Amino acid sequence: MAKVQTDRRDFMKYSTLGVFTAAIGGAVALSPYSLQAENRLRPPGAVDEKEFLGLCIKCGQCLQVCPYHSIKLADFTMGHGVGTPYIDATERGCYACSAVPCVLACPSGALDHHCEKPEDIHMGIAVLESPERCIAMSNTPVPEGYNIKMKRFTDAQRNVTELERELIERLEGYEGKQCTLCADVCPIPNPLSAIAMVPDANGGKRPEIYDACIGCGACEEVCPTSVPSIVVKSRVSYEDQYENAGV
Repeated sequence: MAKVQTDRRDFMKYSTLGVFTAAIGGAVALSPYSLQAENRLRPPGAVDEKEFLGLCIKCGQCLQVCPYHSIKLADFTMGHGVGTPYIDATERGCYACSAVPCVLACPSGALDHHCEKPEDIHMGIAVLESPERCIAMSNTPVPEGYNIKMKRFTDAQRNVTELERELIERLEGYEGKQCTLCADVCPIPNPLSAIAMVPDANGGKRPEIYDACIGCGACEEVCPTSVPSIVVKSRVSYEDQYENAGV
């Protein structure tokens, strides 16, 4: 009888271990983002990526206090940073809250508490990655249905905040007009130091990025093209993108 019980315990132990190992291995193998895990747009104040992954305790406090629902937690399909906070700017950028509440809520130092105001934020840099799609450059009006598109994300939230309602109101009235959305929505206190619409050689206007850009992703969120023409490159500085690269 003892032999039967021992065999049963061994079977359960090794079969469970096998299933667990296979599940973990499969998740890593199937993850299309496993090699891109260090390229996500992190919340304001995020320290160096490797240090961030070591310090973040995956508590979700930054997500809980974000008044724009900008922050998500990575699931197992997104590589080795499972449970860590990130921002998908195609859905909702960061709006650089004056008190930076996500940083204040972080208990571990993964979000540096020296980041106290919008000007302290350095998430990345905005880049007009697809000028051929930019409707401001081609003088194409903001298309009909834009307001509906922008409301979808907010409408999906269970607890829409007053700040989100104000954002949607700000975006109303652009349909049929020349696009200046990316510059108009820039949330830092002096937006013209980060982005401006400048005349283009073809008669339209194009967004020009300056060194005060904090890489918040708001411009990427509101871009009206089906695939955003302007995007944020995470953890890239203005110097690296524009000055050192000779752009």
